[in-house]
Amino acid sequence: MFDDLARRVERAVGTQWAFFAALVTVVIWAATGPLFRWSDTWQLVINTGTTIVTFLMVFLIQATQSRDTAAIQIKLAELLRAVEGARTELGAIEDLPVEELEEVRRAVMPPPGASS
Repeated sequence: MFDDLARRVERAVGTQWAFFAALVTVVIWAATGPLFRWSDTWQLVINTGTTIVTFLMVFLIQATQSRDTAAIQIKLAELLRAVEGARTELGAIEDLPVEELEEVRRAVMPPPGASS
């Protein structure tokens, strides 16, 4: 259920219309400043709204990035299996500790200017 909701929200907030709606909201809020005499409550409204939206978006972004990363990992694993002579042991490299990842990176990608 969450994945479906996350995908729908992701598609909706990733549009120019969502940006336009957010922009209009901020413009309306700013324009009402003199009406509310720039009060603390007036400021609290935008601060609370943006904090709530940001808090929820963190979880949405994490969910969509996790899904995208999993899809990329599956595609790369398929490519490793399809290429003769490919080092298939690299298929689960994301599970290695950072130190080991750095060692593999140095072995696979020598510094610029180094001879192969």
